[in-house]
Amino acid sequence: MTLMPLIRPARLRPGAKVAVVAPSGPVPEDRLEAGLEILRSWDLDPVVMPHVRGRHPEFWYLAGADEARAREMTAAWCDPSVTAVICARGGYGAQRMVDLLDWTAIRAAGPKVLVGYSDTTALHEAFAVRMGLATLHGPMVGALSFLKDGRTQESLRATLFEPESVRTLGLQTARTMVPGWARGITFGGCVSLLAADVGTPHARTSARGGLLLIEDVGEEDYRLDRILTQLLRSGLLEGVTGVALGSWAECGPYEQVRAVLHDRLGGLGVPVVEELGFGHSATALTVPFGVPAVLDADAGTLTLDEPALL
Repeated sequence: MTLMPLIRPARLRPGAKVAVVAPSGPVPEDRLEAGLEILRSWDLDPVVMPHVRGRHPEFWYLAGADEARAREMTAAWCDPSVTAVICARGGYGAQRMVDLLDWTAIRAAGPKVLVGYSDTTALHEAFAVRMGLATLHGPMVGALSFLKDGRTQESLRATLFEPESVRTLGLQTARTMVPGWARGITFGGCVSLLAADVGTPHARTSARGGLLLIEDVGEEDYRLDRILTQLLRSGLLEGVTGVALGSWAECGPYEQVRAVLHDRLGGLGVPVVEELGFGHSATALTVPFGVPAVLDADAGTLTLDEPALL
Protein backbone atom coordinates (compact mmCIF):
# COMPACT_ATOMS: atom_id res chain seq x y z
CA MET A 1 0.00 0.00 0.00
CA THR A 2 1.32 3.42 -0.98
CA LEU A 3 1.09 6.24 1.54
CA MET A 4 -1.48 8.89 0.66
CA PRO A 5 -1.86 12.48 1.94
CA LEU A 6 -3.72 12.62 5.23
CA ILE A 7 -6.48 14.96 6.41
CA ARG A 8 -5.03 18.31 7.47
CA PRO A 9 -6.69 20.02 10.43
CA ALA A 10 -7.45 23.73 10.47
CA ARG A 11 -4.91 26.33 11.55
CA LEU A 12 -5.34 28.10 14.88
CA ARG A 13 -6.83 31.56 15.35
CA PRO A 14 -6.12 34.07 18.13
CA GLY A 15 -8.02 33.12 21.25
CA ALA A 16 -8.11 29.42 20.35
CA LYS A 17 -8.48 26.97 23.23
CA VAL A 18 -5.77 24.31 23.32
CA ALA A 19 -5.63 21.31 25.65
CA VAL A 20 -2.33 20.31 27.24
CA VAL A 21 -2.20 16.57 27.90
CA ALA A 22 0.24 14.09 29.45
CA PRO A 23 0.10 10.81 27.48
CA SER A 24 3.54 9.85 28.78
CA GLY A 25 5.47 11.22 31.75
CA PRO A 26 4.85 14.03 34.22
CA VAL A 27 6.35 17.46 33.60
CA PRO A 28 8.12 19.65 36.18
CA GLU A 29 5.86 22.45 37.33
CA ASP A 30 8.29 25.26 36.51
CA ARG A 31 8.74 24.05 32.94
CA LEU A 32 5.01 23.59 32.51
CA GLU A 33 4.27 27.14 33.68
CA ALA A 34 6.99 28.62 31.47
CA GLY A 35 5.59 26.81 28.42
CA LEU A 36 2.05 27.89 29.21
CA GLU A 37 3.17 31.51 29.36
CA ILE A 38 4.61 31.21 25.85
CA LEU A 39 1.29 29.83 24.57
CA ARG A 40 -0.61 32.63 26.30
CA SER A 41 1.72 35.19 24.72
CA TRP A 42 0.48 33.90 21.36
CA ASP A 43 -3.08 34.70 22.44
CA LEU A 44 -3.91 31.04 22.96
CA ASP A 45 -6.04 29.76 25.83
CA PRO A 46 -4.24 26.66 27.21
CA VAL A 47 -6.23 24.31 29.43
CA VAL A 48 -4.14 21.85 31.45
CA MET A 49 -5.62 18.39 31.93
CA PRO A 50 -5.29 17.13 35.55
CA HIS A 51 -2.76 14.34 35.00
CA VAL A 52 -0.24 16.71 33.47
CA ARG A 53 0.56 17.53 37.07
CA GLY A 54 0.02 13.98 38.24
CA ARG A 55 2.26 11.01 38.83
CA HIS A 56 1.64 7.27 38.85
CA PRO A 57 1.66 5.95 42.44
CA GLU A 58 4.09 3.15 41.56
CA PHE A 59 5.89 4.09 38.34
CA TRP A 60 7.57 7.50 38.62
CA TYR A 61 7.95 7.80 34.85
CA LEU A 62 4.19 7.87 34.17
CA ALA A 63 1.81 10.80 34.68
CA GLY A 64 -0.90 8.62 36.21
CA ALA A 65 -2.50 5.29 35.34
CA ASP A 66 -2.80 4.30 31.69
CA GLU A 67 -6.59 4.37 31.80
CA ALA A 68 -6.64 7.84 33.33
CA ARG A 69 -4.19 9.29 30.78
CA ALA A 70 -6.17 7.76 27.92
CA ARG A 71 -9.44 9.02 29.35
CA GLU A 72 -8.08 12.55 29.66
CA MET A 73 -6.70 12.61 26.13
CA THR A 74 -9.99 11.31 24.77
CA ALA A 75 -11.87 13.97 26.74
CA ALA A 76 -9.57 16.73 25.48
CA TRP A 77 -9.97 15.62 21.87
CA CYS A 78 -13.72 15.30 22.12
CA ASP A 79 -14.22 18.73 23.73
CA PRO A 80 -15.80 20.78 20.90
CA SER A 81 -14.22 23.98 22.23
CA VAL A 82 -10.67 22.58 21.89
CA THR A 83 -8.93 23.16 18.56
CA ALA A 84 -5.52 21.63 19.34
CA VAL A 85 -4.04 19.05 21.69
CA ILE A 86 -0.44 19.66 22.72
CA CYS A 87 1.61 17.18 24.71
CA ALA A 88 3.28 18.40 27.90
CA ARG A 89 6.37 16.22 27.53
CA GLY A 90 7.63 12.92 26.17
CA GLY A 91 9.48 10.33 28.22
CA TYR A 92 7.65 7.02 28.10
CA GLY A 93 4.08 5.78 28.32
CA ALA A 94 2.19 6.65 25.14
CA GLN A 95 2.40 3.04 23.94
CA ARG A 96 0.81 1.85 27.16
CA MET A 97 -2.31 4.00 26.68
CA VAL A 98 -2.74 4.34 22.91
CA ASP A 99 -4.99 1.26 22.60
CA LEU A 100 -7.11 2.54 25.50
CA LEU A 101 -8.13 5.72 23.68
CA ASP A 102 -11.76 5.81 22.57
CA TRP A 103 -11.05 5.82 18.85
CA THR A 104 -14.73 5.77 17.91
CA ALA A 105 -15.30 8.99 19.86
CA ILE A 106 -12.07 10.54 18.59
CA ARG A 107 -13.00 9.87 14.96
CA ALA A 108 -16.47 11.29 15.57
CA ALA A 109 -14.96 14.47 17.05
CA GLY A 110 -13.08 15.09 13.80
CA PRO A 111 -9.70 16.58 12.87
CA LYS A 112 -7.74 18.69 15.34
CA VAL A 113 -4.11 19.71 15.65
CA LEU A 114 -1.86 17.27 17.54
CA VAL A 115 1.60 18.49 18.58
CA GLY A 116 4.44 16.56 20.17
CA TYR A 117 7.59 14.57 19.49
CA SER A 118 9.73 11.89 21.15
CA ASP A 119 7.33 9.41 22.85
CA THR A 120 4.46 11.12 21.02
CA THR A 121 5.65 9.21 17.94
CA ALA A 122 3.34 6.38 19.03
CA LEU A 123 0.41 8.81 18.81
CA HIS A 124 1.51 10.25 15.47
CA GLU A 125 1.44 6.74 14.04
CA ALA A 126 -1.88 5.89 15.68
CA PHE A 127 -3.65 9.04 14.49
CA ALA A 128 -2.28 8.50 10.97
CA VAL A 129 -3.37 4.87 10.76
CA ARG A 130 -6.61 4.91 12.77
CA MET A 131 -7.89 8.37 11.86
CA GLY A 132 -6.09 9.34 8.67
CA LEU A 133 -4.97 12.59 10.32
CA ALA A 134 -1.90 14.70 9.60
CA THR A 135 -0.07 15.72 12.80
CA LEU A 136 2.80 17.99 13.85
CA HIS A 137 6.16 16.71 15.07
CA GLY A 138 6.80 19.79 17.17
CA PRO A 139 7.99 20.89 20.59
CA MET A 140 6.04 20.03 23.70
CA VAL A 141 5.00 22.59 26.29
CA GLY A 142 7.68 21.55 28.76
CA ALA A 143 10.49 20.84 26.26
CA LEU A 144 13.69 22.75 27.00
CA SER A 145 14.16 23.69 23.35
CA PHE A 146 10.70 25.27 23.36
CA LEU A 147 11.41 27.17 26.56
CA LYS A 148 14.89 28.41 25.62
CA ASP A 149 15.14 28.69 21.83
CA GLY A 150 13.39 31.47 19.93
CA ARG A 151 13.63 29.76 16.54
CA THR A 152 11.98 26.63 17.94
CA GLN A 153 9.16 28.75 19.31
CA GLU A 154 8.73 30.69 16.09
CA SER A 155 8.68 27.54 13.96
CA LEU A 156 5.77 26.15 15.95
CA ARG A 157 3.94 29.49 16.18
CA ALA A 158 4.21 30.07 12.43
CA THR A 159 3.09 26.52 11.66
CA LEU A 160 0.04 26.88 13.90
CA PHE A 161 -1.06 30.34 12.74
CA GLU A 162 0.62 31.01 9.37
CA PRO A 163 1.46 27.58 7.92
CA GLU A 164 1.95 28.92 4.39
CA SER A 165 4.99 30.87 5.70
CA VAL A 166 6.94 27.72 6.66
CA ARG A 167 6.71 25.55 3.57
CA THR A 168 10.50 25.03 3.23
CA LEU A 169 12.19 23.45 6.26
CA GLY A 170 15.83 22.95 7.13
CA LEU A 171 18.61 24.51 9.19
CA GLN A 172 22.07 25.50 7.99
CA THR A 173 23.39 22.36 9.67
CA ALA A 174 21.78 20.17 6.97
CA ARG A 175 24.23 18.11 4.92
CA THR A 176 23.98 15.61 2.11
CA MET A 177 24.51 11.98 3.10
CA VAL A 178 23.19 10.47 -0.14
CA PRO A 179 22.58 12.96 -2.97
CA GLY A 180 19.38 13.45 -4.95
CA TRP A 181 15.81 14.55 -4.44
CA ALA A 182 12.59 12.68 -3.80
CA ARG A 183 8.88 13.26 -3.44
CA GLY A 184 6.70 11.46 -0.89
CA ILE A 185 4.41 11.65 2.11
CA THR A 186 6.13 12.63 5.35
CA PHE A 187 6.08 10.23 8.31
CA GLY A 188 8.36 9.17 11.12
CA GLY A 189 9.49 10.51 14.50
CA CYS A 190 11.59 8.90 17.19
CA VAL A 191 13.08 5.88 15.40
CA SER A 192 13.07 3.63 18.48
CA LEU A 193 9.30 4.20 18.80
CA LEU A 194 8.76 3.38 15.13
CA ALA A 195 10.60 0.10 15.64
CA ALA A 196 8.63 -0.63 18.82
CA ASP A 197 5.40 -0.12 16.88
CA VAL A 198 6.16 -2.86 14.35
CA GLY A 199 3.81 -5.82 14.75
CA THR A 200 1.49 -4.11 17.22
CA PRO A 201 -2.27 -3.78 16.66
CA HIS A 202 -3.20 -1.27 13.97
CA ALA A 203 0.44 -0.47 13.12
CA ARG A 204 1.18 0.40 9.54
CA THR A 205 2.75 -2.47 7.61
CA SER A 206 4.00 -0.47 4.64
CA ALA A 207 5.51 2.98 4.14
CA ARG A 208 5.84 2.77 0.37
CA GLY A 209 5.86 6.25 -1.08
CA GLY A 210 6.83 7.80 2.23
CA LEU A 211 9.53 10.31 3.13
CA LEU A 212 11.02 9.01 6.36
CA LEU A 213 11.93 11.63 9.00
CA ILE A 214 13.71 10.12 12.00
CA GLU A 215 15.71 11.14 15.08
CA ASP A 216 16.30 9.85 18.59
CA VAL A 217 17.91 10.50 21.95
CA GLY A 218 20.02 8.38 24.28
CA GLU A 219 20.46 5.43 21.90
CA GLU A 220 24.06 4.29 21.49
CA ASP A 221 25.36 3.37 18.05
CA TYR A 222 24.86 -0.38 18.45
CA ARG A 223 21.27 0.14 19.62
CA LEU A 224 20.56 2.39 16.65
CA ASP A 225 22.00 -0.37 14.47
CA ARG A 226 19.56 -2.85 16.02
CA ILE A 227 16.61 -0.47 15.66
CA LEU A 228 17.30 0.32 12.01
CA THR A 229 18.02 -3.32 11.23
CA GLN A 230 14.66 -4.29 12.70
CA LEU A 231 12.89 -1.73 10.53
CA LEU A 232 14.72 -3.01 7.47
CA ARG A 233 14.00 -6.68 8.27
CA SER A 234 10.32 -5.95 8.91
CA GLY A 235 9.94 -4.61 5.37
CA LEU A 236 8.51 -1.31 6.60
CA LEU A 237 11.13 0.72 4.75
CA GLU A 238 10.61 -0.97 1.38
CA GLY A 239 9.54 1.70 -1.10
CA VAL A 240 10.52 4.67 1.06
CA THR A 241 11.44 7.48 -1.36
CA GLY A 242 13.86 9.47 0.81
CA VAL A 243 15.16 9.94 4.35
CA ALA A 244 15.64 13.09 6.44
CA LEU A 245 17.66 12.73 9.63
CA GLY A 246 17.25 14.97 12.64
CA SER A 247 19.20 15.07 15.89
CA TRP A 248 20.91 12.22 17.76
CA ALA A 249 21.41 13.77 21.18
CA GLU A 250 23.24 11.63 23.75
CA CYS A 251 23.71 8.83 21.21
CA GLY A 252 27.50 8.91 21.36
CA PRO A 253 30.11 10.55 19.11
CA TYR A 254 28.30 11.73 16.00
CA GLU A 255 30.79 10.24 13.54
CA GLN A 256 30.09 6.79 15.01
CA VAL A 257 26.34 7.40 14.84
CA ARG A 258 26.69 8.72 11.30
CA ALA A 259 28.55 5.59 10.22
CA VAL A 260 25.68 3.42 11.46
CA LEU A 261 23.06 5.61 9.77
CA HIS A 262 24.95 5.55 6.48
CA ASP A 263 25.51 1.80 6.67
CA ARG A 264 21.89 0.95 7.43
CA LEU A 265 20.13 3.58 5.29
CA GLY A 266 22.56 4.12 2.42
CA GLY A 267 21.54 0.80 0.90
CA LEU A 268 17.96 1.96 0.38
CA GLY A 269 19.12 3.71 -2.79
CA VAL A 270 17.27 6.93 -1.97
CA PRO A 271 18.38 10.48 -1.09
CA VAL A 272 19.35 11.02 2.53
CA VAL A 273 19.93 14.36 4.25
CA GLU A 274 21.40 14.61 7.76
CA GLU A 275 21.01 17.19 10.52
CA LEU A 276 17.92 18.75 8.94
CA GLY A 277 17.02 20.42 12.26
CA PHE A 278 14.28 18.55 14.11
CA GLY A 279 14.10 16.34 17.18
CA HIS A 280 15.90 16.47 20.54
CA SER A 281 18.07 19.41 19.51
CA ALA A 282 18.68 22.93 20.78
CA THR A 283 16.73 24.22 17.79
CA ALA A 284 13.88 21.94 16.76
CA LEU A 285 11.82 22.83 13.71
CA THR A 286 8.18 21.77 13.57
CA VAL A 287 7.65 19.27 10.76
CA PRO A 288 4.27 17.89 9.69
CA PHE A 289 3.55 14.22 9.15
CA GLY A 290 1.10 13.03 6.51
CA VAL A 291 1.66 15.74 3.91
CA PRO A 292 3.24 15.55 0.43
CA ALA A 293 6.70 17.08 0.24
CA VAL A 294 9.95 17.16 -1.73
CA LEU A 295 13.24 16.27 -0.07
CA ASP A 296 16.29 17.88 -1.71
CA ALA A 297 19.29 16.20 -0.15
CA ASP A 298 21.70 18.38 -2.12
CA ALA A 299 20.16 21.64 -0.89
CA GLY A 300 19.38 20.25 2.56
CA THR A 301 15.70 21.18 2.47
CA LEU A 302 12.28 19.64 2.89
CA THR A 303 9.63 21.59 0.96
CA LEU A 304 5.94 20.94 1.60
CA ASP A 305 3.62 20.80 -1.40
CA GLU A 306 0.96 22.50 0.69
CA PRO A 307 0.80 24.17 4.12
CA ALA A 308 0.78 21.84 7.12
CA LEU A 309 -2.62 23.14 8.24
CA LEU A 310 -5.65 24.37 6.30
